[in-house]
Amino acid sequence: MQKQYVAYGVPCHTQMARCVVLAVIVIGAALLFMEGSLPAWAAEVRSPCAIHHPSDRRIAWHCRRLQKQETLETLFGPRWIDVARFNRIDRRHAQPGREIKVPVRVEEVVNFTPLPSLYPAGEQERQLIVVDLAEQFLGAYEYGVLRFSFPIASGESENETPTGKFRIAAAHRTHRSCLYTIEATTIPYPMQYALRFFVNADGVSYWIHGRDLPGYPASHGCIGLADEHMQLHYYGVPAQPELADAKKLYEWVLGDLTDFGEVLSLASGPAVWIEGITPKSKVSAQSSP
Repeated sequence: MQKQYVAYGVPCHTQMARCVVLAVIVIGAALLFMEGSLPAWAAEVRSPCAIHHPSDRRIAWHCRRLQKQETLETLFGPRWIDVARFNRIDRRHAQPGREIKVPVRVEEVVNFTPLPSLYPAGEQERQLIVVDLAEQFLGAYEYGVLRFSFPIASGESENETPTGKFRIAAAHRTHRSCLYTIEATTIPYPMQYALRFFVNADGVSYWIHGRDLPGYPASHGCIGLADEHMQLHYYGVPAQPELADAKKLYEWVLGDLTDFGEVLSLASGPAVWIEGITPKSKVSAQSSP
């Protein structure tokens, strides 16, 4: 999320020694919590296996820790995207050492979505975005008919995504955060293909935008969709990006509108209905090699 006004920091030139120490602590903490650098106990809590969605009960699965040189592609071939959707995860986070939910029958997650194909409550809406926080999924509906759906990463427990009925009021293809940076850098976090749906009383804006999907709620309140092209640019993986969920939703919202790359105000953007309760991490099931 982003504040619409400038956030001022503490001037370091007056307390240089303290700032140096603080910077070391902050950078060290950021490095500690980067994926792949988590201590074992933290990795389990932040595992996709520790997040239970309502639809998990309908599909038999077990928890597997990825071994050396194992990837979603080597394990599941052309079905890797289906398994990634089931885990609400992207390939940068599905690395050796991480746990994932493995369906007993992979065919049960083909084109996986926990959202209904018909949404009668939205039949009067030409375009409706439904966000189910419990399922960590977003659906794009036209007159109540599901056109496509994507996994998301919503707000973590300390920064929950607001619920209720909203409307897309602005769009910005190359948006950047003014509050948050890429881990252990000063680079503003990229929020590409951003769609603003809410501004609270403190001037904090909430967007649907591209980001990484770690397999659990992880944002500061925004709704994140997969953007592997962004991850290749800033993180160097995956080598051949495919997941471009944020871009697809963005283009669906804009339709025939001309996008000049600036913030675009939308007088009557699609409705956004956000419902459900964000799942909390639970003790992970015993994983298998």
